[in-house]
Amino acid sequence: MFKPFNKPDRKTLLKKKGMKKKKKVFKKRPCRFCIDKVKSIDYLEYQKFHRFLTERGKIVPSRISGSCAGHQRQLARAIKKARELALLPFVSE
Repeated sequence: MFKPFNKPDRKTLLKKKGMKKKKKVFKKRPCRFCIDKVKSIDYLEYQKFHRFLTERGKIVPSRISGSCAGHQRQLARAIKKARELALLPFVSE
């Protein structure tokens, strides 16, 4: 029987040649809240949250915003609380 020739994918070619795939190295952005030595993030300071929201109203992930895990959790809680109290919109139009 005739078997169609399957073109090898990139992974198998790299394995055969003994080459490794290059990994992208990203520089971690410093946390703005740690630099300013902020202990807790208050939901009443909702004017500062606009840089941590997308134009659709989603919360920006910490790998993009650069905030550390603790401050990212506090920020998410504060944004959600501000949304419930109608200080911030759920969806921006």
